[in-house]
Amino acid sequence: MLLTICHRTIYRYARPVMLLPHRMMLCPRGQHDLRLLTTLLSCTPPAHIEWTQDVFGNLIATASFVEPTDMLTIDSRMVVDQSATAWPVFKIAPSAHYFPFEYSPDELTDLGALREPGGAGASTAIAEWADGFRVEGPTDTLTLLKDMNQRIATTFTYRIRDEEGTQTPDETIRLQGGSCRDFAALFIEAVRHLGFGARVVSGYLQAEGDGAEQHGSTHAWAEVYLPCAGWIAFDPTHARVGGAGLIPVAVARNIEQILPVSGSYTGAPEDFVDMRVEVSVTAGTVLASAMDRKG
Repeated sequence: MLLTICHRTIYRYARPVMLLPHRMMLCPRGQHDLRLLTTLLSCTPPAHIEWTQDVFGNLIATASFVEPTDMLTIDSRMVVDQSATAWPVFKIAPSAHYFPFEYSPDELTDLGALREPGGAGASTAIAEWADGFRVEGPTDTLTLLKDMNQRIATTFTYRIRDEEGTQTPDETIRLQGGSCRDFAALFIEAVRHLGFGARVVSGYLQAEGDGAEQHGSTHAWAEVYLPCAGWIAFDPTHARVGGAGLIPVAVARNIEQILPVSGSYTGAPEDFVDMRVEVSVTAGTVLASAMDRKG
């Protein structure tokens, strides 16, 4: 299925300010079930854009500006071919069919910090929550992970948080709610406590239904590494498993490493007025988006 993703970020300032370089992670990651067909990235005022990759292989665009401005607009339009199935079959190594299992020495080395729990705000509450999924004797590995994913989706309350940053997993448990990035952080911390290798993913979510269009912001979910099957997507916000409907842009050890746009300016703190993000994911190839017609 062809999908068109339009992502606009607008910053407004009380007076013209000098923009410092802005770091953007907006380009989808190519993989076997997702092909990036076209991409267009532009800034107003005009900027010089350089492309690099980080340690995780994510594409990073860095925009440098030469003139002061009281508004910055970053526009990204991409067309991808998404072929992930809604009912995937994961060919997990026989040695990992049942939990607990052991990763190979090479896998342990390569996963490294992606298996280490104890991020900011970790507490005994996380360990107790994760240990609640253990049973006596071996249990089906995929069923265990699906149960954790489902539990977050069905027992925690989803809420949109406009403020920056991510709740600690402890806060998410205490509040029994959070945003997609909060749910992803809780799931990752919990599975790491059980010994799994896990990483966070930022990207976009396709709405349900043919021809449906989704408006809002970016999305965040988790991936767990299982031998032979590789990285499997778990979206605890919607209890989804597998890559159908998910368009990954960047992966990392924690969500703070993969902000879609980050940057600063030279001026007083009160010069910043506000920021607005507009995102649409539409089936098919869209030449002119609703965002353009509003602009």
